[in-house]
Amino acid sequence: MTNAPSLRVERTPAPVRAQLVDNLRQAILDHRFAPGQRLIERELVELTGVSRTSVREALRELAAEGLVQTIPNRGVVVATLEADEALQLYQVRGVLEGLAGRLFVENASDAQRRALQKQMAVIERLAAREQSILEPKDRFYEILFTGGGNLALHQTASSLHARVRALRSLSLSVPGRTDESLRELKEIMAAIDAGDAERAAQACQRHVARAGAVVAEALDS
Repeated sequence: MTNAPSLRVERTPAPVRAQLVDNLRQAILDHRFAPGQRLIERELVELTGVSRTSVREALRELAAEGLVQTIPNRGVVVATLEADEALQLYQVRGVLEGLAGRLFVENASDAQRRALQKQMAVIERLAAREQSILEPKDRFYEILFTGGGNLALHQTASSLHARVRALRSLSLSVPGRTDESLRELKEIMAAIDAGDAERAAQACQRHVARAGAVVAEALDS
């Protein structure tokens, strides 16, 4: 961890707890804190430079997101997902993204359609350079859900984001998955460009189902 970014919280106008939660969340998603690793309050206080109360509040928030859990006689540990639990998350994600694809076709503005096309071009460019497409895909999904115009759907998907993002990182690390994911995203875009809501929904669901299968296989190996 010597070359990893510091976890220390800067004294800026942003609330300390929000910064702390963001820092700890990212450390978990980056596997700086490995699945199953104990998170000891005293050590986190030293690493972050905040109070023990702030650390406790941050851990409670991360527990609500499903990123950490409390185990009797061990304390707080980074959550570990089994293959069947991951598949359950992807089943929910598939339903949500399928609906998002359908609603985007039906409700998105011309500006939102152009934004999605531009973001797809960014993803293709980074994939061609063999660079990570995880963050650009985050933006792609943000445009997709926003363009659908259903706030409740967007909020529900956001509540799964942290847990699913860690799994998506695992999925994209599997050899060949980035190219496969790119082809699936192109199918989604083709359906959207054609104005076919049902086809867009199905393409979104296929993309998620395939990603879920890849993750389950990786977790079982």
